[in-house]
Amino acid sequence: MGVSCALDDFGTGYSSLTYLRNLPAETLKIDQTFIRDMLVDEGDRSIVQGVIALAHTFGRKTVAEGVETVEHFQALLDLGCEIGQGYGIARPMPAEDFLAWCSTRR
Repeated sequence: MGVSCALDDFGTGYSSLTYLRNLPAETLKIDQTFIRDMLVDEGDRSIVQGVIALAHTFGRKTVAEGVETVEHFQALLDLGCEIGQGYGIARPMPAEDFLAWCSTRR
């Protein structure tokens, strides 16, 4: 049907490795609480790096929530996370502006 599932806020609350093993989720969304301080907190960076490695091991994609700066975006790319969401990538915009925005991206 073309529908895929993601485990949101992975690494917080009730997230569990059991979910990763048993649910057919294709993507893990790394919670923004870890992304926010990953550039200054080695513990948060290690958690982000670990979640990305775990996802890759299980053949899952990763999405980083709360990518607020270019520095966050680059650090995530360096760690192997190629999908992100946040103001550091783009602010909310009207649908009619989306194609023009896409044409300016590399």
